[in-house]
Amino acid sequence: MNGLGGLNKSADGVVIGLAQLQLPVVETPEQLERQTARIVEMTAKARRGLPSMDLIVFPEYSLHGLSMNTDPALMCTDDGPQVQAMRQACRDHRIWGCFSIMEANPGGMPYNTGLIIDDAGEVRLKYRKLHPWVPVEPWEPGDLGIPVCDGPRGSKLALIICHDGMFPEMARECAYIGADIMIRTAGYTAPIRHAWQITNQANAFCNLMYTVSVCMSGSDGTFDSMGEAMIVGYDGVPLVSGGGRADEIVSGEVRPALVREARRLWGVENNIYQLGHRGYVAVEGGAGDCPYTYMHDLAAGRYRVPWEDEVQVTDGTGEGFPRPTRRYGGTVRE
Repeated sequence: MNGLGGLNKSADGVVIGLAQLQLPVVETPEQLERQTARIVEMTAKARRGLPSMDLIVFPEYSLHGLSMNTDPALMCTDDGPQVQAMRQACRDHRIWGCFSIMEANPGGMPYNTGLIIDDAGEVRLKYRKLHPWVPVEPWEPGDLGIPVCDGPRGSKLALIICHDGMFPEMARECAYIGADIMIRTAGYTAPIRHAWQITNQANAFCNLMYTVSVCMSGSDGTFDSMGEAMIVGYDGVPLVSGGGRADEIVSGEVRPALVREARRLWGVENNIYQLGHRGYVAVEGGAGDCPYTYMHDLAAGRYRVPWEDEVQVTDGTGEGFPRPTRRYGGTVRE
């Protein structure tokens, strides 16, 4: 149940709106300013259209479009006019918001960044995309980990971005550090539709966690984004599904208290708990070791798949980007 899209709000419910924003063209500072105003306008629409809404979520690329333009004149900062406008919109309309920016990075390529701002206009969570969509995206790999914040009405929120959701480790980390709602913002286009749906469902079920996800929508004359807003219950069953209509705000209610109940009471398929308590019927407390080779290798900095030397695409040159000249966390090599 989702309260008819949030029209009938439960006492412990969180009503979430997912804005299938029209894919913009943003190539100049003037276009960036107009798109910022558009997002502010849509925030106001969310409050007018559904007074019970607690949180409005905008897709990845909702501010910058899909051009992958890294022009410094278009990049945002924490105290820049774009973020200030988003904060003011949340304050003016007494609503939480989740927003997307491309963030200036003096030490390298820009970050693909998401912000959660509360209804007083304060930034409660900042996340930098850990897994840019290689080889297509030029963004710097994120360096802030996966933060979780207190959300509206007692919820715990995590935010991941687009391709992040294809890695089951991302959703598991969100749940492991306490999130009961995982937001996934995206700019995906139609070929990804099936993978989008099944990963949103699997991420929810495998971690007893709501997933709320939304893409850009419509065409910018080159790319066609798919919309496909989804709210998935903690049992993996979709509660709300949007289509491809641009600028539609798809809404639904989630109840974090039910997540907390399931995590406490479920025996069968309480997978987020059972990962670290294998076979507790046979051995007291279950096995708490780590039998996964890839985890040990990744932690030790030696991650290497058996077909490593056969992988053909290992940089962005095929997409027109120059070969990088520095290691992660390092400086440019002369």
